[in-house]
Amino acid sequence: MILFSISENLLLILSALPLLGVWGLILLPEEEKHICLIFTLFITCLIFLVTIFLWILFDPTTSFFQFNKVLFYFSTLNFYYIIGIDGISLFFLVLTSFLIILCVIVSWQSIQFYLKEYLIAFLILEFCLIQVFCVLDLLLFYIFFESVLIPMFLIVGVWGSRVRKIRAAYQFFLYTLLGSVLMLIGIIFIYFTKGSFDLHILSLVNFSTFCEIFLWLSFFASFAVKIPMVPFHIWLPEAHAEAPTAGSVILAGILLKLGGYGFLRFSLPLFPFASIYFTPVIFLLSLIAIIYASLSTLRQVDLKKIIAYSSVSHMGFVTIGIFSFNSQGIEGSVILMLSHALVSSALFLCVGILYDRHKTRIIKYFSGLVYVMPIFTIFLLFFSFSNIGFPGTSSFIGEILVLFGCIKINIALSVFMTVGVVLSACYSIWLLNRISFGTLKIHYYFFFQDLSRREFWLLFPLLLLILWMGLYPTSFISEIHFSTLNLLEHLK
Repeated sequence: MILFSISENLLLILSALPLLGVWGLILLPEEEKHICLIFTLFITCLIFLVTIFLWILFDPTTSFFQFNKVLFYFSTLNFYYIIGIDGISLFFLVLTSFLIILCVIVSWQSIQFYLKEYLIAFLILEFCLIQVFCVLDLLLFYIFFESVLIPMFLIVGVWGSRVRKIRAAYQFFLYTLLGSVLMLIGIIFIYFTKGSFDLHILSLVNFSTFCEIFLWLSFFASFAVKIPMVPFHIWLPEAHAEAPTAGSVILAGILLKLGGYGFLRFSLPLFPFASIYFTPVIFLLSLIAIIYASLSTLRQVDLKKIIAYSSVSHMGFVTIGIFSFNSQGIEGSVILMLSHALVSSALFLCVGILYDRHKTRIIKYFSGLVYVMPIFTIFLLFFSFSNIGFPGTSSFIGEILVLFGCIKINIALSVFMTVGVVLSACYSIWLLNRISFGTLKIHYYFFFQDLSRREFWLLFPLLLLILWMGLYPTSFISEIHFSTLNLLEHLK
C-alpha cells in the first residue's frame, strides 16, 4: 500500500525535491562550502533516482499521460495545476536530472565565489525544467518555460568566464524573452476563445484556419528562438562562450531541447493544419541552418563557439524530423535531441577541462595533446566521432531515422541533408586533428596533466550512455513509440 502510494506520487516527489534542496542550502552556513556541495550532490542524485523509478514504472504500451496528479484547482478561472508525463517527456526528465548531477560535479573546484547561491540557482533551474516537462497546462508551461531564463541569466552573468559575460547574459535573456511575448498573446487568446488552458481539453477542440495560423506563428516565435533556428541563433554562440562549463552543459543539453519539445507537445497536436501548412518554411530554415552553421563552424577559433555552431546544425536535423509527420522522423528527432544533449555536454566538458588547465579556448594554442593527455584524447576521439554520427553511437540512430522519415516525403531534401552530415565530419575531424595531433606547443605551456579521477568519472558515464543508445536503441524507442503514434493521430 505504501509502495503504491509512493508510485502514484512520484511526480509530486520529483517536483518537491529541488525546492527541498534550495531550503536546505539556505539553512546551511556560507562558510561550509564542502558541505553545500555534498548536500546538493545528494539531492540531485536523489532526484535522478526518482526519474529512474519513473522509467521503471512507466507503461510503454499506452499513449496516455501517466502519473497524473492535480496539485490544485482554481474554479474561478477554470485553471488546473496538473502534472503528468508520456514517453516523450519521460526521457527529458531523466536527462535533466542526470546532467544536473554532472553540473554539480564539474563545479566542485571551479566556482570560487558565491558557491551557495550558484548551487541554489541550479536547483531552481532544475525545478523549473522538471515542471516544463511535467505540466499539462498551457499557462503553467509558459510560466516555467520563461522562469528558466532567470537562473540561467544569473549563471551566465555572475559566474561566466570572461569580461563579456554581462553582455552575453542580457543578449540571451532578451532574445528568448522577446520571442516568447507572442506566445503569451497566443495563450491568452486561446483562453478567451476556448475557456481553458488544459492540454487535455484543448487537444479535443478545433480552431479556425486563420486562428490556427496565428497561434502557430505565435508559438513558433518562442520555440524557434529556443532551439535556435536560423536566423534566431545569434544569442547562442555568445552565451556558450561566456557561460561557465556547467552553464554550457545545461544550455546545450536541456535548454536547446525546450523548443523541440514545445513543437512536439503543443504546435503539432493543437495546430495540425498550420503545422502542415508551414512545413516548407521549416524545411527551408532547417536546411539553411544545417549548411550555414556547419560552414560557420569551420571558421571559428574559439572551442566553445565551434561546438555552439555545430549545435545549431544538429538541431536543424531535429526540426526536419519533427515536421516529417511520420513515426521514424519524430522518433529520430527525439533520439537525436537526447543524443545531442549527451554528445555536446561531453564536448563542452572536454573544453572545460582544457580551459581549467590553460585558461584559454583559442584553438591555435592547442596541438599534440595525444602525447601528454592520452586518456583525454581517447575520450575526445570518441565524442568527436559521436558528433559526426558514426555507426554504433547514438547520433547515428537519430540521424538515420530522421533521414528515413525525410525520404518518405522529400528525397531532394534528404540529399541536401547528407551535405550537412559530410560537413559535420569535416569540422569534427578538423577539430580533433588540430587539438590532438601535430607538434606539442611547449613554448605556450610547460605543465600538462591528463584526466583526474573526477574528470574521468564525469566523461565515462556519457560514453556508456552514447554507446547504449547507439547499440540498443530499442530500449528508448519502445518507450516513446506509442506517444509518437498518439501525436500522429492529431495530424490526421
